[in-house]
Amino acid sequence: MNQYEEIKQGEKGAWVSICSYLLLSTLKLVAGYWFVSGALVADGFNNLTDIVASGAVLIGLRISQKPPDKDHPYGHFRAETIAALMASFIMATVGIQVLISAIKSLFASNQHIPNLLSAWIALFGAACMGAVYFYNRRLAIRINNQALLAAAKDNLSDALVSTGAAVGIIGAQFGLPWLDPVAAIAVGVIICKTAWDIFYSASHALTDGFDEKELSSLRSSIAKTKGVKSIKDIKARVHGSHVLIDVIVQVDPDLSLIESHEISDEIEQRMRKRHNIMSVHVHVEPDGHLDNAVNKATKIH
Repeated sequence: MNQYEEIKQGEKGAWVSICSYLLLSTLKLVAGYWFVSGALVADGFNNLTDIVASGAVLIGLRISQKPPDKDHPYGHFRAETIAALMASFIMATVGIQVLISAIKSLFASNQHIPNLLSAWIALFGAACMGAVYFYNRRLAIRINNQALLAAAKDNLSDALVSTGAAVGIIGAQFGLPWLDPVAAIAVGVIICKTAWDIFYSASHALTDGFDEKELSSLRSSIAKTKGVKSIKDIKARVHGSHVLIDVIVQVDPDLSLIESHEISDEIEQRMRKRHNIMSVHVHVEPDGHLDNAVNKATKIH
């Protein structure tokens, strides 16, 4: 399965999320307003924003499948990152609206105690999103798709949000009606936190940021390649769900061109097998060639 077929497989997970969110958001919003539960309404709006986020992931995956062209020689893989960035703004807007509504409800003079049935609906939603999380996580790991893995993490946070909403509703049954709007506030905070995490990850990738620990691991693997004397420089960046590496290695200056090329091939194979990295640009330089040149120039002088 090549990288484009893997992205095609990732669409299944996005569709599962969209269908689940569509059904659950409708159920929660109708039940939340009917049973006067601010926490369940907030949870419903949370799922509503997730439809947009999952839709953005789906659109990004579709665009990412376009092959390289004259204007995009590296392909269109970053489309899914841009879509995730746009989704984070939408989620943050809804999260702020949920917070404002919940705070107003908390300080209202008359607070309603929601029907206990709304708690069961929230728990049902939590169970559904837990199942979607495990499905998407397994699929994302199998096809090595970071966008779908991020969506799976969002599915898990939604399951936790629904559980928190149920706790707030149940607490309100025991003479603590303020627990329902407090749970709604917690839901709003989680929506904003999820939006920030998606925004930070997407913006970090789009500005060619890369994790230092992962870069150190890549450097260590290359350094252990037979024939590599030292690593002069190494850079890495994220392109959609893929990593691009540029590395300058120094080898024995007495090696032939063919032998140096074999070392480059070995580095590429090592990166592909151990780190699942498909694009590695290796530049080979003779080790200590500058020092040798200086020494020769000194002797001649």
